[in-house]
Amino acid sequence: MSTTPLSRLPHFDPRLVPVSGTDAHLPRINAGTFAPDALRQRFRSPPVWQPEVVKEVRFSDREPAQAAVLIPLVMRGAGADSMAVLLTERTAHLSTHSGQIAFPGGRVDECDADVKAAALREAYEEVGLEYRYVDVLGTLPVYVTGTAFQVTPVVALVQPDFRLQPNAFEVADTFEVPLAFLMDPANHHRHAFEWEGVRREWFSMPFHETVGHQVRERFIWGATAGMLRNFYRFLSA
Repeated sequence: MSTTPLSRLPHFDPRLVPVSGTDAHLPRINAGTFAPDALRQRFRSPPVWQPEVVKEVRFSDREPAQAAVLIPLVMRGAGADSMAVLLTERTAHLSTHSGQIAFPGGRVDECDADVKAAALREAYEEVGLEYRYVDVLGTLPVYVTGTAFQVTPVVALVQPDFRLQPNAFEVADTFEVPLAFLMDPANHHRHAFEWEGVRREWFSMPFHETVGHQVRERFIWGATAGMLRNFYRFLSA
């Protein structure tokens, strides 16, 4: 994403904002829905559905900008429950969304044929994901961030034998989260926060990753969690 300086950025730690509720009452998605052929069919013949989260409370006076992100679904095995989502942790020095968990992505440039091309280019520039491993399935509705990015999520299947080369300026780390975890509404936490007289609400999906003998929390929230929530709605419709 852009590093254009912003005004009126809210300063708070989202991890410290209490959870107001979870959505364990919503239906879980059948594991067969995550199979590559089932996902291809879902995008070829999409259901009638509505995205749940489309726009955040705006806290920037910058001009709106078109952007695209790639939601990379890595096919880690033959089973329908072995799909994983590739995510990044942004470096701490960036002026927008620093340190946050994000999809690979960024601005749509004039050189890009469309948002799909932009998402693929950005994924290659950010983490070194080569086009030959990526099979684009389709897009989800535009998501407008509080920093005025109008983001189109591009969903794709990814062959697992890639080798990443993250851009050290933008990406501090890359990791994968099981798609089944992210699409389970019991893992969708709701938060609310008052800032300058405006109520801001969002989802989080904290994922605890075991590395060796240590457990590390990957706090997925904000725009990334919002787009994943819309993906859940798309798959559960």
